[in-house]
Amino acid sequence: MELSGTDFFSGLLAIILLDLVLAGDNAIVIALAARNLPKTLQRKAVFWGTFGAVAVRVALTAIVVYLLKLPGLMLAGGLLLLPIAWKLIKPGEEGGHEVDAANSFWAALRTIVVADALMGLDNVLAIAGASKGHLGLVVLGLLISVPLVVWGSTLILKLIERFPVIVYIGAGAIAWTAGRMIAHDHLLSGWFEPRPWCGYALDALLIALICGGGWLAQRRRARAA
Repeated sequence: MELSGTDFFSGLLAIILLDLVLAGDNAIVIALAARNLPKTLQRKAVFWGTFGAVAVRVALTAIVVYLLKLPGLMLAGGLLLLPIAWKLIKPGEEGGHEVDAANSFWAALRTIVVADALMGLDNVLAIAGASKGHLGLVVLGLLISVPLVVWGSTLILKLIERFPVIVYIGAGAIAWTAGRMIAHDHLLSGWFEPRPWCGYALDALLIALICGGGWLAQRRRARAA
């Protein structure tokens, strides 16, 4: 699928933002998996583990990009993204990270790649939707964002803690991606194409529902506390 310059850069920005917001936990898992290794091996394990994780993520995303071309699956993918966006800002207790520290380089490498693949399914779906079927955009976005997440995880988590609005921006980006996927599905695109304003209205509605609903739920929880 050909993308204009504006579409390319907006898609790339969306992919980087989605990965930075969604992949914070992946970075923590990588750190936990390598924590028992000597310092020199820790850096190697994180580097090669990240390399393997990017390769697996690209392969999974390529499969999802292909599958989303089938009628109805883009619609299903967009609907599946909505609970992911809500979970990002929904008030509640966060789960712990149940990851055993590995005692050898290869064990750490395996743990990093497998854990990232299992935890990155939400990222894969969101990125596949934001890419509009452009695999080159997926690869470039992941090459930029995954190393940032791994090596800058502490900074990213501190920024999110200090500026909670980043989480809302990320949730809004996921809701926007969901709206784009729903409107561009083969089953619905025939209705949306002659009515482009309906697509924008759907985007705005989903963003308002996710971000506005999350904000209201946070306020309600704060009052109850």
